[in-house]
This record gives sequence, structure tokens and C-alpha cells, in this order.
Amino acid sequence: MKTTIKQAAFFIAAVFIAPVTLIYLLINIVLKSDSLFSTFSQLFSLLPGKLGSYIRTGFYRFSMNTCSPDAMISFLTLFTQRDTEISPGVYIGPQCNIGKCKIGQNTLLGSGVHIMSGKGQHNFSDLSKPIKDQGGTFEKVTIGRGSWIGNGSLIMANVGDHCVVAAGSVVIEDVTDYSIVAGNPAKVIKNLSE
Repeated sequence: MKTTIKQAAFFIAAVFIAPVTLIYLLINIVLKSDSLFSTFSQLFSLLPGKLGSYIRTGFYRFSMNTCSPDAMISFLTLFTQRDTEISPGVYIGPQCNIGKCKIGQNTLLGSGVHIMSGKGQHNFSDLSKPIKDQGGTFEKVTIGRGSWIGNGSLIMANVGDHCVVAAGSVVIEDVTDYSIVAGNPAKVIKNLSE
């Protein structure tokens, strides 16, 4: 019964937000811009509570590559790239900042987690130019299934399935499945499969 009520709530929220989603999709035909997507993300991030999460999910289902209808996306969470995939059962805590990524099924993100679009977003090799003018590349970061990313973590590399990233960790190298990592830079402190 609880699942049916939640599914109904997600459906009603998607229908409720449909006019705004349609406006976004029409503008996006012309602009095709991640900055437009980011603007709408900032607007929807301000809606509090579960109703806000349902509305956000209703919008992201049609504006991202993939967003499961049962994802929970908390207050003040921002997305910067449309090329994002959110699998079923994902929980994203408040005040997260999510770049270009794929988040696996049943993964949990604590508060204030930042998933950057890889490590190469800014070039800084040309000393004659400001960093902001040197460009960079965006890579899609993958967070595996059944993982837990602790509060305030910074993720710039892939995290495997069933991993734990301790709060405040900075992940700059890929993390293998079943690993617990901590620190800056994050290092493996335990393997859950052993």
C-alpha cells in the first residue's frame, strides 16, 4: 500500500509540474544549454520537504538522460549537467552539487556531497591566460550500486559497487568494488569482501 501511495505521489507531482517541464523542453530546443538546465535546477532546489522532492523528480525524469521516478532528491540539491543518470532507489541528501554522472541503484548520498564532472574541468597550463579562459573537459563519473557517500565528500573519480566513502573524503582516483575509503586524498582503509 505504501509503495502504491508513493507511486501515485510521484505521478501526481509529474503531472503538476508538466507545464513548467514543457516550457523548459521548448526553450531547450532552441538553446540546448546546460546553463538553462542548471537555472531550472536552482529554481526547483528551493522547494522544501517530500513534496519538493516529488516535484524535482517529476521534472528531472524528462530533463535528464535518466531519473528514476522513485529517486529522492533533497532540498537545495543542484544539478549542473543534463547528462546525468539517477537509478531506482537513489537517495540524494540536502545541499548536494551534482555534475555529469551516473548514480547506481540504491546508492545513498549524504548532505553536501559534490560530484564533479571528472578531474579535468579546468586547464591551467597556459600562464598567460586566466584559468577561466583555458577551458577544460567534462567526464561522466560513475557511482556504483548500493554505495554510501558520506556527508561533505568530494567525488572526482568513479566509485565502485557497494562502497563506503567516509564523510569529508576527497576521491581523486577510481575506487574498486566493496571498498571503504577515507581521507584527502581518499585511500582504501578496508575491503568489505574480505
